[in-house]
Amino acid sequence: MTKVALLAEKADHHPYWTNVYNTVNIELSTHDAGDVVTDKDRKLAKAIDQLV
Repeated sequence: MTKVALLAEKADHHPYWTNVYNTVNIELSTHDAGDVVTDKDRKLAKAIDQLV
């Protein structure tokens, strides 16, 4: 989560996430665009995927 937080901060993105026991859920949408998925979200998702 720390690594994802650093990526999100660098991208000026504010994902919604939860951490319960051993499960982390991350929801990405761009609030300024009306809470829809944009290229900004796709770029952050790709960067997160590369962490694992």
